[in-house]
Amino acid sequence: MAKLTISQLAAHVGVTVRAIRHYHKVGLLVEPERDASGYRRYGAQAVVDLIKIKTLSDAGVPLARIEELMSADPGEFAAAIIEIDGALKQRIRELTRHRRRIAELAEGDRLFLPGEVVEILDQLREMGVSERAMRMERDGWIVVAALSPEQTPSWAQEKLAALADPEFRRIYLVTDQALDWDPDDPRLARLAGDMVAWKDKSGRSQRDPADVTLDPAVLMLMSEQIADASPVWLRLAELGAWHLRRERSGQG
Repeated sequence: MAKLTISQLAAHVGVTVRAIRHYHKVGLLVEPERDASGYRRYGAQAVVDLIKIKTLSDAGVPLARIEELMSADPGEFAAAIIEIDGALKQRIRELTRHRRRIAELAEGDRLFLPGEVVEILDQLREMGVSERAMRMERDGWIVVAALSPEQTPSWAQEKLAALADPEFRRIYLVTDQALDWDPDDPRLARLAGDMVAWKDKSGRSQRDPADVTLDPAVLMLMSEQIADASPVWLRLAELGAWHLRRERSGQG
C-alpha cells in the first residue's frame, strides 16, 4: 500500500484532517516523521488505528478510554465495553429526565403550582388582569404552596369561589389598576372599604396569598413581596386593616 498524505488518510477513513491532528495531539494516533518533501506519510497501520478510533468514537466511547481499549486484550476489551455501555445507559436516563423537565417547562405555571392555583391564574388572564399583577399573584401562590402545601388547596378553592362573584372580580380589576396610583390617592380609602365590605357581605373566609396569617414565615415573605411590588398595595393593606379595626371597635 502506498503511503498516504494526511488529506488522503482523512478522505479514506471518513474523518477530518483536524480530527487526525487532534488524535495526534492527545496521543491516540502516532504522528509519523516528515519525508524528504516535507509531508507526513501514513501507512497501513495508521489506517487500521484510525478506523478503530473512529469506530469507537462514533459508538460514544470517550476519547480518554479509546487508547486503553486499543491496547486491551479481548477479555479486557469486552469488560471495558460493558462498563462504557452502562455509563451510556445512565447518561441516556439522565437526558430523558432532562427532556421531561424541558417539556414541563413548556407548561408554564403548572411546573410550579397545583392545578387549583393554575385555574385561578387562567381565570385572571381571561378577566384581563395585567401581566404585572399576574406575576405578583403567581409569585405569591408559589411562596404559599411551598411553605403551606397542606392548606393551599383549600385556600385556592376559596379564591375560585370568590372569583365567581362579579363584585369580587370588579374589586380585583380596580386593585390591579390601582398599582399605578399615588399612595395618597383618596380612591384607595374607598377601594379598601369596598374590599372589607365585600368580605363582610360574602360571609366567606376567602384569603389572598397576601392575607395568610397562620404561618409566620409565609406572613413575613408575603409582606415583603407586597412592599416590594407596589407602595399602593402596601397602603391598601394598611387601609384595610384600619377599616377592620373600626368595625371591631363598633365605629364602622
